[in-house]
Amino acid sequence: MSLTLQRNIILALLIGAAAAAWALLVRQQTGMDADMAMDMYSPTMGMSAALFLAVWIIMMIAMMFPAAAPMILTFHQVQSAKRGRGQAFVSTWVFVAGYMLVWAATGVPAFAGAAGAEMLAGYVGLSVAAAARIGGVLLMMAGAYQLSPLKDLCLAKCRTPIGFIMTSWRDGRWGAVRMGLRHGLFCLGCCWLLFLALFPLGIMNIAAMAVVTLLVFAEKTLPYGERIAKVSGVALLLYGAAVQVFPQALPTFQATDAMTMN
Repeated sequence: MSLTLQRNIILALLIGAAAAAWALLVRQQTGMDADMAMDMYSPTMGMSAALFLAVWIIMMIAMMFPAAAPMILTFHQVQSAKRGRGQAFVSTWVFVAGYMLVWAATGVPAFAGAAGAEMLAGYVGLSVAAAARIGGVLLMMAGAYQLSPLKDLCLAKCRTPIGFIMTSWRDGRWGAVRMGLRHGLFCLGCCWLLFLALFPLGIMNIAAMAVVTLLVFAEKTLPYGERIAKVSGVALLLYGAAVQVFPQALPTFQATDAMTMN
């Protein structure tokens, strides 16, 4: 089988997995009744820890596979070259497993933080407007991070697959897992506050998820990705500041307000 055909198969599988994950998320949202739709805008989405983690992993597949595809294909290309020289070959999916392990693990603190926020809000009797303004602060934090040197460092690692491969290569299966973990950590460092911004926007808000997915993809793959990151950072800062003045500008404000009225 030619290398081109192998790459096309892997790319098709990645796109297919992402498309299937998106289909599951959309189906879950469209199949909700009124009460479940309101829960969608709460931090835990009204889910148990196990269900939240399952949905979180599906979200990561949907949102991160397209942006991770160049790195995954580059790993496969190098492994195929090693096999052509008679050296040990490691399946690309071992690398993908290491990468996804990082994103799956982030679901644990995400759920803990979401559950803690819900408990604290209920304990102090946080108003809808106050909760929205806290969400606006999170948006501003995400915007500030987009402009930070740490964001630049992590994004540079994600934008240069061959550079990452040359500096982080490890042989063998465990080496591939370590590489996947390392790339996942750089990817997490690049995107984690964008995912944190989903909580005030509605963690299962399909439109917000789509915007973040497109932003992550553009940052990592387009020629002017670094500039796109900066522009998005300014946009998040401005949006978060606007929410401080007009808390109703946040999607979760509208949903929570309607739930309170009912």
